[in-house]
Amino acid sequence: MIRIAPPLIPCLNDYMLPGSPIRVGTAGWSYKDWEGIFYPPGMSRRKQHPLALVARCFDVVEINTSFYGHIKPELAKLWSKIVSDLNPNFMFTAKLHRSFTHSPLAAMEPTSAVSIRPNDEDEYLARQGLEAMAETGKFGALLIQFPVSFKNTALNREYLETLLRQFIEYPRAVEVRHSTWNNPETITYFSERNVSFVNIDQPQIGRSLEPTSHVTAALGYIRLHGRNYEEWFEAETCADRYNYLYKPNELAAWKDRVENIAQQAKTTFVVANNHFEAKAGVNALQLKYMLTGRRVTAPESLLQHYPELKMIADPVGEGEQGDSLPLLA
Repeated sequence: MIRIAPPLIPCLNDYMLPGSPIRVGTAGWSYKDWEGIFYPPGMSRRKQHPLALVARCFDVVEINTSFYGHIKPELAKLWSKIVSDLNPNFMFTAKLHRSFTHSPLAAMEPTSAVSIRPNDEDEYLARQGLEAMAETGKFGALLIQFPVSFKNTALNREYLETLLRQFIEYPRAVEVRHSTWNNPETITYFSERNVSFVNIDQPQIGRSLEPTSHVTAALGYIRLHGRNYEEWFEAETCADRYNYLYKPNELAAWKDRVENIAQQAKTTFVVANNHFEAKAGVNALQLKYMLTGRRVTAPESLLQHYPELKMIADPVGEGEQGDSLPLLA
């Protein structure tokens, strides 16, 4: 068992394992069903920015909207300013736009090198937003996320090689969900290119990738999607798929993996993606507590909705439920 060391420098939300700093957070922050659960009721009407509250509770957030629409440079600067004033250790990661990783008809056809069709405008807009994020000094990694239908084939490996070169200036983390990628050749390939293999938790259906603890670059990356077997492929909405709250024993198994990864990486990001009704916030806080052994900070509304958190969390101080900033996410 790895013992948790106290922080070398006492500062907000900072903690260290013997090997490396670990940052825990959520995938995205702008969800309608978080209002009244993670965020105070009526927060949007008061024009308070949700990142002001997220940065008080976590140390990383994954930009989810960049998968659906490219990051606007002015928003990158605004987001960075908000978190910098509240948590100097806070970092962003960002999903690469889906035009580079998914078939336009992903719901109807498998994704492969043949069906992925980014164009020049996609690259221009993606770079514009990513460059703005990098300039803030708060950008930790570019997440390149493929669906389970993207299998380990010669053609797909060739496409991945091209994509990795295309965005070589950024720390790159690749998420593959099909088990054909989990082999020594892939790990060597990622390691030689200084690309992070994203270790994921997902429902084990068919040839889905099982939990791993691979470290192939200076950055360790973990994503927890939940285990909603019933809704994973049949869900009517994306939110239904991620309606899952991890049990403490399930998180404990990942705590051990995170510590193992952190011993080998310089920095480790742990991102909870089970975002339905802020369950990602609950589990991220629980995992953060497990890793540090110290009480965490949580929004009062989240403590009311998930009272089990009161055993490990204290409410964000009065007047700290979100600064008066434009609601842009």
